[in-house]
Amino acid sequence: MKRWGTLLLVVVALVVVVAGVWGAKMYMTVQGFKAMGIQKQTISTIKAGEQPWRQTLTAIGSLRAVRGADLSNEVAGIVEDIHFQSGQEVKAGTLLVQLRAADDIAKLASLKASAELAQTIAERDRQQLDAQAISQASYDTSAANLKTAKAQLAEQQALVDKKSIRAPFAGQLGIRAVDPGQYVAPGAKIVTLQQLDPIYVDFTLPQQALAQIAVGQVVSARSDTYPDLEFKGEISAIDPKVDTDTRNVQVRATLKNPKRQLLPGMYANVTINIGEPQNYLTLPQTAITFNPYGETVFVITTADQLKAEQAERARKMGSEEGDAAAAANGMPQPTGDMPVAKQVFVTVGPTRGDQIAILKGLKAGDEVVTSGQLKLKTGTAVTIDNKVQPLNEADPRPTEE
Repeated sequence: MKRWGTLLLVVVALVVVVAGVWGAKMYMTVQGFKAMGIQKQTISTIKAGEQPWRQTLTAIGSLRAVRGADLSNEVAGIVEDIHFQSGQEVKAGTLLVQLRAADDIAKLASLKASAELAQTIAERDRQQLDAQAISQASYDTSAANLKTAKAQLAEQQALVDKKSIRAPFAGQLGIRAVDPGQYVAPGAKIVTLQQLDPIYVDFTLPQQALAQIAVGQVVSARSDTYPDLEFKGEISAIDPKVDTDTRNVQVRATLKNPKRQLLPGMYANVTINIGEPQNYLTLPQTAITFNPYGETVFVITTADQLKAEQAERARKMGSEEGDAAAAANGMPQPTGDMPVAKQVFVTVGPTRGDQIAILKGLKAGDEVVTSGQLKLKTGTAVTIDNKVQPLNEADPRPTEE
């Protein structure tokens, strides 16, 4: 028994020694924190302010010429003459390419002579029929021969005309794809012809947008080729059918393009303004912390004001709140007008560029943390450094490296 009593005393003594050492370390740690003072986290902030927003629909569209075609020949032949320069502006009906047609023209002359002879015979037979010198059957034969000759002449004239390729409409020519002396098969591309002003932009919108758009509605388009230019136009057509695979509807707008800067095949970012402008309280999107239980921001207040709010909330809830736990640990707490962070739940609305609208939870003039939120909790003392701010552009543009 004495042995067990001695062993118990040794264990108790060890526990006391360990507890004393741990307590001494904790005391030194607390004293060290006290000596360091209140820990502050460096953040950046912005004042929440109202901005006029107008709801928009956005889409990415493809540009297409109002009139555009790759010109080709209908019949085979040898290129005899080229009457245009690459990139030239031409009018409707301008002769572009002449195919070799000497033999066709010679045959046309022969058929023309035959038609003239048939015309003469038919007129003479008509006179003889009136004088009852020939039968009706003889006159009918000469009249039929005249019609046949005229049909053969018209057919040959059409063939000769096909050897002359002309511009079907006014526009700008592209780069020619043939040379003099080259044999071209039917359907071979000769040159592209595009009418560039105005120009179409085709895009799609979800079916939910159908109630917000109409023919004649104003649209604007931008291209990354000309990031500082905005091209105005209006909706010219809405497809009467919704795609069953995507539930999108195709829309076509007509844009003004007087300087021919937009070309068919380019893409453009299309914006349609809908509704009336509204004032929204806005923040940079980086200020919002998105959580499964809701969106939050940190606002800047003072230590005294935060304590007063916590005390009032505790009184209403009939509980005791505060910084008792921190005080029990001997940690120094912010006091007075020292800036501290306070987490606030907000209701967010639409986004525009780098900005997001706040529908509930804040008021104009509130100072909101824009970076450094991961280091914060309610009551954390902060140091504000706004030398560097996150992006906050309503219409951000890419910057050149």
